[in-house]
Amino acid sequence: MSQIAFRQQLADLTAAIAGRPLDAALDAWLNTEFGAGSTSHAALSAACRQGAAEGWLCNREGGGIRYGRIFKPAADLHGFSVDVVDMADIAGPHHAHPLGEIDLIMPIDEDATFDDRPAGWMVCPPGSEHRPTVDHGRALVLYLLPDGRIDFTAQT
Repeated sequence: MSQIAFRQQLADLTAAIAGRPLDAALDAWLNTEFGAGSTSHAALSAACRQGAAEGWLCNREGGGIRYGRIFKPAADLHGFSVDVVDMADIAGPHHAHPLGEIDLIMPIDEDATFDDRPAGWMVCPPGSEHRPTVDHGRALVLYLLPDGRIDFTAQT
């Protein structure tokens, strides 16, 4: 898959979520409509695995985490930025989500979890914060950030 095709895939997804509150209802809806086992989850997971293998995703490394912002916020992505991280049994840097965050969890190792969640979606509401953690193996996580907003904190 090319970066152009990947962007279109994400534009189609963000069109379906644009304007919705980032809350538990969106979390449930994403997991019902586009969750683990769906063709959408499989396609996004395959694209992310391919992009990471080809080096156009997760092309930076720091603190044992491969990461990278593939797309800045844009109109065709309905104001979302797109980041992908590759983590294995590690906690990342603490950060806050001023406008919220939508995460697509794609385990590489079957039992891998992200913040104790298995494959699927996790929606963090505006004002939430966490130290993103992958346990029980390796996972890719795609982050959709409204307006690209993320605030890294000094907490460890």
